[in-house]
Amino acid sequence: MLTNTSQVLMRNVQFIENQHLLILNHEADTLASELLSHAASVTSLALDFNHYQYVAKQDKAHLTSYFGHQLPDDTKQKFDTVIVYFPKAKALAPYLIQLAAQHLSVGGTLIVIGDNKGGVKSLAKLLPDYYSAPLKRDNARHCLLFIAELTAIAPIFSIEDWVSHYSLSTPQGDITICNLVGVFSEKKLDQGTELLLSNLPELSGRVLDFGCGAGVISAAMLKVNPQLNVECIDINAMALKACELTLAANQMTAKVYPSDGFKQIQGQFNGIISNPPFHDGLAATTHIAKDFVKHSASSLSANGVWQIVANRNLPYADTIAAEFGQVNVPAENNKYKLYFFHK
Repeated sequence: MLTNTSQVLMRNVQFIENQHLLILNHEADTLASELLSHAASVTSLALDFNHYQYVAKQDKAHLTSYFGHQLPDDTKQKFDTVIVYFPKAKALAPYLIQLAAQHLSVGGTLIVIGDNKGGVKSLAKLLPDYYSAPLKRDNARHCLLFIAELTAIAPIFSIEDWVSHYSLSTPQGDITICNLVGVFSEKKLDQGTELLLSNLPELSGRVLDFGCGAGVISAAMLKVNPQLNVECIDINAMALKACELTLAANQMTAKVYPSDGFKQIQGQFNGIISNPPFHDGLAATTHIAKDFVKHSASSLSANGVWQIVANRNLPYADTIAAEFGQVNVPAENNKYKLYFFHK
C-alpha cells in the first residue's frame, strides 16, 4: 500500500528511470521496493524508526535502508536523484534539502513531494542558490511534486549548523539543551514536564526515559543522581541526536537508542519516567496509551517506580488501574495530571 505522496511519485517514475536513487524522510509504505522496477538502485534514509523498519524488512537486491539523522559517515556514494518527502515540521525542510545536496552530483535531480497543505508550496523560498528554481511537475491526490537541479557544489554539511543551544531552568537546576530542527522545544519547560520534574520521585538503578526528545528529563534526572543508568528512547532520529548532544553538553552519560514503543527494549527497569509523546485528538491515542501502560507494567522491576505526566483528557486512568491495580495522582494542574505507581 502506498501513501498519497508515494502514489504521486509512482506517477512520475520517468524521472528516476535507471537512476541511482536516494529517498530522504520516506513514509511507511512499499515505495522504495516498488521503485526498484525503474531505478538502478534505491537507498533510503528514514528519520522515523517505524518507517525505517517498514523498508528494512523488504529484503531486496539493490535496496539499502538506513535510520538516522543522516547517512553513515562512510557512505560516500553520489546519487543521480534524491527524493525528499517534505516534512510535517517545516523547520526540518531546509535541513533535508541541504542534506540532499551532499549526496547529489552537480547536475543531479532533486525531487520534493508533499501535501499541498503542508508547506511544500513554499519550496521556491526554501531552496538555496545552489539549486535551480523548482518546477512543479504534478498536482494530484492533494499533493504537489517539484523538481530542481543541483547547479553547484553545496557547502559542507555540519550538524552543528542545525543545533540551537540554550540554558534551561529546571527544579533540579540549570541544564544546557542542544536541540535540533524539527524537535519540539519551547526554550522553557512546558507545563507537563515542569509538573513531572517538580514531583520527581527518588530514583536508583536502571531508569527508562520513554520518548526522550531533546533529553530534558534525562538530564534533569542525572543532575540529581549521576549514578543512574538512564536509557533514552525515541522513534525520531533528530530527537535521539539532540538527546546525545544535550547529554554531552552537560558531561552526562546515558544509553540512547531508537525503539518503536517497547519493541526494542530488553529487561526490566527500576524506574520508568516519561512525558509520553501522545497528543490529544489523534485517532491512535487511546490504543498507544494503553499499549504503553501495559508494557510499562511488565517492564517494571520489583519495588520499581513508574511516573508519567499526561494531558488530563487522555484515557490513562482506567488503563493504569487495570494494569497496576490502582491509580495515584500526586499532582495536577488545569491541563495535566501526574500518574505515579510504586510496585
